[in-house]
Amino acid sequence: MRLRRPAVPAVALACVLAVLGLTNLAYSGYLPSLGLVNAFVAILLLSGIVWWAGGTRDDVGLGAGTLRRGAVWALALIGVVGSVYLVGALLPLTRELFSNQRTARVGGGELVLLMCVQVPLGTVLLEEYGFRGVLYGLVRRYAGTVAATAVSSLLFGLWHVLGTLHPAVRHPALTTDIAHPHAVPLVIGTLLFTTAAGVLFCELRRRSNSLLAPMGLHWATNALGYLTAFALSHAH
Repeated sequence: MRLRRPAVPAVALACVLAVLGLTNLAYSGYLPSLGLVNAFVAILLLSGIVWWAGGTRDDVGLGAGTLRRGAVWALALIGVVGSVYLVGALLPLTRELFSNQRTARVGGGELVLLMCVQVPLGTVLLEEYGFRGVLYGLVRRYAGTVAATAVSSLLFGLWHVLGTLHPAVRHPALTTDIAHPHAVPLVIGTLLFTTAAGVLFCELRRRSNSLLAPMGLHWATNALGYLTAFALSHAH
């Protein structure tokens, strides 16, 4: 069912930003968090906003005619990332880049949960649907592809900044107090790196016309990174 009078673009986008902002505050430890429930609630709310704005599955990159092409892209990207990680782990010169003390302490069951539950549902699905799906799709509908890429990527970068400044972040090694001398370089570096990653993910979404392509790369980068670090830590 389509609405006769879709939401005003500014109102729809403001609602998207509100949902993403509150979810980010919860994920970063500034608001109470329910873990994966946060992600599912956010996705439901974002889906409602898309419908309210008159959007379709094609707008969020999940059109029925694009799923097969997107799956091919995703599998190819997973293969590329897996090959790069394998070569990097085997070469003494780059092996240390994959070391991770936190991953070294997890058990096999925890690793499976990370790779098959936390990363795909709590990270990849939420972030890709929110930024390369809903936000990118609505901004592109209203203002074109360039604007969609710019807005989505910059906000994706900002999404990752907040967590670096709070002790409850999921990656404690990357946290710091804002008064610490390394805080500003860390924040700037995080913003630039994740914004650039957002541009890449948006380009994959554009070229494949499917959300599955950036989802595949995002999952592979995170999950296979955990797997590689785990394998190296248990190799001796």
